Amino acid sequence: MPTYPDLFHPDGVAAMRRRIDALTPTSRPQWGTMSVSAMLAHVNVAYEMVYTTKHPRPNPIMRWVLKTIAKQGVVGPAAYPHNSPTAPAFRITDARDFTVERDRLLRYLEQVAGEGRPRFEGRESLSFGPLTADEWNTLFAKHLDHHLQQFGV
Repeated sequence: MPTYPDLFHPDGVAAMRRRIDALTPTSRPQWGTMSVSAMLAHVNVAYEMVYTTKHPRPNPIMRWVLKTIAKQGVVGPAAYPHNSPTAPAFRITDARDFTVERDRLLRYLEQVAGEGRPRFEGRESLSFGPLTADEWNTLFAKHLDHHLQQFGV
């Protein structure tokens, strides 16, 4: 099982930042069809769900399904397979600006690290209910790692 950087620690954020900084507006995916700008916007959705009210909470039936069926795949240690299906909220269908999305992602990484592990312990997820800080770290780091690998960094 892969291990993921601790995004509550400056070293983990620095490791991800180095990889993000290796992306360019012309980076091409090794699999899938997303542009690099769309990928960055896609990754930002996980943070939007924590820090904005842009995304509604799923209805109770959908939340039960997500907690029962999808949660372990998202917050568990196993890597995502290539070309995995994505939830509708994570589908980016419009053009995005590379610099805007990259900078937004870097700010979110700093915000998570700045708030720290205690702030995320037991924090409510829109889809999965309360998560441990370790589960939040896996959710953020695994998703970002998957898409950085997709773009070869």
